[in-house]
Amino acid sequence: MSLRINETIPNMTVETDHGTIQLHDWVGDSWAILFSHPKDFTPVCTTEFGAVAQLADEWAARGTKVIGVSVDGVEDHKKWKADIEKVADAKAGFPIIADTGLEVSKAFNMLPAEAYMPDGRTPAHSATVRSVFIIGPDKQLKLSMTYPMTVGRNFAEVLRALDGLQMSAKGVATPANWVPGEDVIIPPTVSNEDAKAKFGEFETILPYLRKTKAPS
Repeated sequence: MSLRINETIPNMTVETDHGTIQLHDWVGDSWAILFSHPKDFTPVCTTEFGAVAQLADEWAARGTKVIGVSVDGVEDHKKWKADIEKVADAKAGFPIIADTGLEVSKAFNMLPAEAYMPDGRTPAHSATVRSVFIIGPDKQLKLSMTYPMTVGRNFAEVLRALDGLQMSAKGVATPANWVPGEDVIIPPTVSNEDAKAKFGEFETILPYLRKTKAPS
């Protein structure tokens, strides 16, 4: 059974290159993003973790922690970070979980329960461990995205999705292609009277589609 939106993420104790971490304690009162990878020292994943490193100030500005997952060990993670930092020209200050036993990959339903890593494995054996999970301060899954090995993740979209989630936490929704600064949607569950009281002026495009300025 896959982890569904608004379900609480597994509260696991994991080993990382930063030491032992208990996931719920690590999330704390912050937003968090977990990026998963099928193997260390792979080309697409190296560029992706480089992108995560380059966005350190953006994550911090959004009160968001980031953590990686790869199905190799801690020592490999430490060596891989040197490559990541070389590619990105930025410090990779986030932890990477060593998921050698596949516990995290299975708990987040990236691999089936019976999966195992054979000797001499290649990234193809864990190709489905290519997901992004955005987690709220309530420890619930808010959004997930899964990519194939050959398509690098779009981190502008990850940031946009995070902005949308943080905006929607204020009681609104965001339209297609929304970016910060644009108008937002008033949910249909909010009456016109309540919308007026809560948001002030709004535009009625359709009876069920009303737009207003984004709340601060």
